[in-house]
Amino acid sequence: MTDQPIRTIIVDDEELARRGIELRLAQHSDIAIVRHCANGREAIESVVDDQPDLMFLDIQMPGISGFEVLARLPQESLPMVIFVTAYDRYALDAFEAQAIDYLLKPINDTRFVQALDRVRGYWQQRNALSQREQLMKLLATTQGTGHVDEQTLRQYLHAERQPQYPQILPIRDDAGTVRVDVKSIDWIDAAGDYMCVHADGRTYVLRETMKSLEAVLDPKLFQRVHRSTIVNVSRVRRLRPHTNGEYFLTLDDGQEIKLSRSYRDRVDQLLQRR
Repeated sequence: MTDQPIRTIIVDDEELARRGIELRLAQHSDIAIVRHCANGREAIESVVDDQPDLMFLDIQMPGISGFEVLARLPQESLPMVIFVTAYDRYALDAFEAQAIDYLLKPINDTRFVQALDRVRGYWQQRNALSQREQLMKLLATTQGTGHVDEQTLRQYLHAERQPQYPQILPIRDDAGTVRVDVKSIDWIDAAGDYMCVHADGRTYVLRETMKSLEAVLDPKLFQRVHRSTIVNVSRVRRLRPHTNGEYFLTLDDGQEIKLSRSYRDRVDQLLQRR
């Protein structure tokens, strides 16, 4: 992490939305807010005058949309961008490809911290220029219309980059937020509306869905072995046949987990990895 804070502007026509992002950023000492912008015109002025490193940018704004803001800025002035939108027509593809970061309204705290971790990755690797070039390619497809159609964005995102996955899983508890190293996770199981994340002999409780966790975990390392269980395949030490095509998996710490029939195709994959 750099000694200099990541200078940030927040662009949204809704004051409550700007305030919500501000409150979340207050928990991150390496982020410094330099200006709030209530519309696209103010955003353009701020980028030129303040030269921020990062911009939270609402897509749907009256007058000048988020995409139009980017289209009107010189390439060399573009900061790193986290798009904010209330519409998820193409957000899932953007999350998976991670070519451009998206946050859906209402903002999920876990997603928010993950987006900041990606920003820090760009920041540390001095990779902002690469992102600017990708943004310019995307903007070229808008043809001055101020929006990108879903098919074009899907093609762009899947062609640009292979998925990358966060190395840290932020989990909130009564004392604050715990940053769990993803590689330290042994297995995850569902408990009602919550997920129990087992890592380094501890159990963390996360209010999330199995589907959303699968989306942020590297499938080369984590596999679903039951409708309510995800396993770190590097922890599997033994597969023991059970009944009706089911198996029991034994992990490094002796924990036994059932591999259900629905996931029998994972057996060969698990054996190959071990």
